[in-house]
Amino acid sequence: MSARKKKPSAPSGARYRVGIDLGTSNTVVAYAEAGSNDIRVFAVEQLVGPGEVAAQPLLPSLRYHPAPGELAPGDVQLPWSPASGTEPPAVVGRLARHLGAQVPGRLVSSAKSWLSHASVDRVAPILPWGAGDDVAKVSPVAASASYLAHVRAAWNQQFPDAPLEAQDIVLTVPASFDEGARALTVEAARMAGLHALRLLEEPQAAFYDWLFHH
Repeated sequence: MSARKKKPSAPSGARYRVGIDLGTSNTVVAYAEAGSNDIRVFAVEQLVGPGEVAAQPLLPSLRYHPAPGELAPGDVQLPWSPASGTEPPAVVGRLARHLGAQVPGRLVSSAKSWLSHASVDRVAPILPWGAGDDVAKVSPVAASASYLAHVRAAWNQQFPDAPLEAQDIVLTVPASFDEGARALTVEAARMAGLHALRLLEEPQAAFYDWLFHH
């Protein structure tokens, strides 16, 4: 069954209605309690500097793959991740943008655009595109999943009694996405632990927003 036709039912008893815009440049999350019109933007905790965490309204949809020894484990410590003595994992969000500006060859960007790029293998580790063999690579699907996984971890850190995977989630996609890109978006969400959600085309979401305000 295609991603367009799949309509997983929302978890029963969901406390929040959550909208996620998995954008090409930024990922944004808005939410409201069930039955309420008080819509709020979720501030996503993320690294804004080495060892510095802050909640931001935008999560840059970027991954930075540090070189061995470039960052200490403490530099990438997040509130929900255990301390590790191994090489730091990929950096997601604002710090990734800062580090990627200095070393562009280690930055994964535009994963959402790659999801609709039918001429490449979108489940193969091809990003950062054109990077050398010494740079770890991920697929566009895995990169997209990592942004959603970060959002899920940040949400669950703030709302431990209402985990994101148990909420009523809508994930927006461009109207230009074909069935393959939609299916890969759903797969990325599943990889991030978000198994029950609905896809909504961005123009339709914008129309709903206009109706809400008028």
